Amino acid sequence: MDKKLSVLFVGETTIAQNGSIKGYDLTYSVSYDESYLPVKNMIESLGHTFTHIPCHLAARDFPRTEEELQRYDVILFSDIGSDIFLLLPDMCKSGKRTVNLLKLVREYVGDGGSFGMIGGYSTFQGYEAKGNYKDTPIEDILPVTLLSRDDRVEVPEGADLICDPSRHEILNGFPEKWPYILGYNRLIPKPDADVILTFEKDPIIALGTYGQGRTMAYATDCTAHWAPKDMTDWEYYPILWNRLLHWLAGK
Repeated sequence: MDKKLSVLFVGETTIAQNGSIKGYDLTYSVSYDESYLPVKNMIESLGHTFTHIPCHLAARDFPRTEEELQRYDVILFSDIGSDIFLLLPDMCKSGKRTVNLLKLVREYVGDGGSFGMIGGYSTFQGYEAKGNYKDTPIEDILPVTLLSRDDRVEVPEGADLICDPSRHEILNGFPEKWPYILGYNRLIPKPDADVILTFEKDPIIALGTYGQGRTMAYATDCTAHWAPKDMTDWEYYPILWNRLLHWLAGK
């Protein structure tokens, strides 16, 4: 029986401010979106424990010690920029020295932890390179090198994914033809990366190791718009994620 894992998922929330102009009248509204919920439901349906930290609370709530991080079998970042982990309240408000959370994640992985980054407008480099993970400790541990610019690839006509099931044990029993995606972050595989899924030679799923730990670059998103319902409702989607999580955790 598969081991049940403890997953820390950070990101995939949005606070949006909207404005409406009607003649002379200008009104504003604020909304909050939790796009991580389908991922939570899927991972919990597989029997795993899912702990979530939203984007706006990550600077406050992300663990501050490696001991705290080691409570989790896998840590995933999704659509959350690097500044949130670097501009911590104590430092910004009072000028105190604080822990570098990105270095902390690197230490956690080096000592045997597991880390994955999921694509989007605020991860890897993202929209206008505002994800800004280039030349950070996270790039050190990922199986890919990041571009120095906006790395988004929009594919409105749909990117049809073709899989070679013999490429990796994770893909055993999968069909060759996968649902389409609508975009991804363009990444460059490191020489020792194990790229198990591509689109037009760009890596979509790349696996690697750092120190004693394992890492993953999942170049497309886990939610819309890059991951449409054709992908997230696919019968093999939970199987894929279950196997990715277990591979990361070394189980």
